[in-house]
Amino acid sequence: MPGKVFLVGAGPGDPSLITVKGLRCLQQADVVVYDRLMDPALLRSAHATAELVFVGKERGRQALTQAEINQLLVERAAAGAVVVRLKGGDPFVFGRGGEEAQVLAGQDIPFEVVPGITSAIAAAAYAGIPVTQRRVATCFTVVSGSEDPSKPESSIPWDVLARTGGTLVVLMGWAALQSILETLQRQGMAPDTPVALVQWGTWKKQQTVSGALSGVVEKAQAAGLTPPVVAVIGPVVNLREELRWFDRQPLSGRRALITRSRTQASHLRTLLEAQGAEPLELPTIEIAPLEDYAELDAALARYSNLNSGYWLIFASANAVDAVFARLEAAGQDARALAGATIGAIGPATAAALAQRGIRADFIPQTSVSEAVVAELAGRNWAGVPVLLPGADIGRDALARGLADRGAPVERVTAYRTLTPQGAGKEARRLLEQGVDVITFTSSSTVRNLLNLLEGDKELLESALIACIGPVTAAAARELGLRVDLVAAEHTVEGLVEALVNHYQ
Repeated sequence: MPGKVFLVGAGPGDPSLITVKGLRCLQQADVVVYDRLMDPALLRSAHATAELVFVGKERGRQALTQAEINQLLVERAAAGAVVVRLKGGDPFVFGRGGEEAQVLAGQDIPFEVVPGITSAIAAAAYAGIPVTQRRVATCFTVVSGSEDPSKPESSIPWDVLARTGGTLVVLMGWAALQSILETLQRQGMAPDTPVALVQWGTWKKQQTVSGALSGVVEKAQAAGLTPPVVAVIGPVVNLREELRWFDRQPLSGRRALITRSRTQASHLRTLLEAQGAEPLELPTIEIAPLEDYAELDAALARYSNLNSGYWLIFASANAVDAVFARLEAAGQDARALAGATIGAIGPATAAALAQRGIRADFIPQTSVSEAVVAELAGRNWAGVPVLLPGADIGRDALARGLADRGAPVERVTAYRTLTPQGAGKEARRLLEQGVDVITFTSSSTVRNLLNLLEGDKELLESALIACIGPVTAAAARELGLRVDLVAAEHTVEGLVEALVNHYQ
């Protein structure tokens, strides 16, 4: 029995602009056939077992020919797979989706079309330009700029378009743009007609250059614009200065390197994106399970047998995850910790406990170990057992501080932190391309990044270095880095707030 093909519009670039139905199709796909002009972050929504096939095309080269793409869709669906053909923008707006649908229909392959948001509208909107506006433009036209208008027989009526008085949007027209604008001017469009050229519309790296019909290409070339570029032509472009919003966000245009582990990076990424930054994920830490859980299991069994009177202090959300994974492996749940006074260092750790139905008894005002010890100093610790599950490379300051006050402290390894394999090459690539901000959320992220770069600190000198707290900042300085910013609140929220305040 044949499968089915879904021709899904991925939207113009911002991954959150995919439709609800498009995302649902992506999550259920056996095979995802995807283009170049879409954010790779969308692929994370596909099932882990889904086959991902890149078929991207750009001027001068392509991964597969259109005929090969058509054949791929037919073959996978005929074999019974659910196939998502993920196309930038909308499948039926200069996306050759109609041609692919014709091939599927001719082979009796079931298919559906899931429309997407086209860059013709979205790029303009993200630049602060409505394609229609009462008393300014009551119509708009979208054309492909891939055809040179100087050809003797152009399929596009440039003479008509030059006189419509509405908004003209040109897609895929960068290579022929100078010729297009000159043709429009020859056909009667005023040389001072406003034009906006939007590069990578709706992406975090979006850049917009505005000018008059007669000189905007030279301005764009001076600004370094390259494809993909959407050209918006007409009086509505004058509304940009009043309505622009995307490139006025506090961190707009800033490329921010995230050095957290991949499992922890998503929240920081979301916070940075909300402020307009372009996050670049470079995990310098990989959270890994222990090779032998005997010590951790024995400690948990020993402490859970105490009816009361002991403390269990979690230093991170990773420690929470590791401990509860071991409780589950032993057939237990949160009730095994009923006799403990629970401490959570940091709001993220407290949130991880809350997800498991545990409200922390103690959450310090700051995550610095020495400050935590100072907050706890007023209690009587003599003979009070304390269990500290943490990373294999965690600091001992909290354990020493409580032990000095008479507490029998047991620090047990709950998980390992590793340096991801092959990350060194990616680190150099990103830094050589240019990074505005480097975020460090722990001392180990600093050490690991420098290890990946083999100690080459020069690659970091042009970026602002932002640390989540004083311990991380101290580690960075000890390793010879200049620290530009330290968050007052030692959380990822505090780190992003500090960045916003700095740039504002």
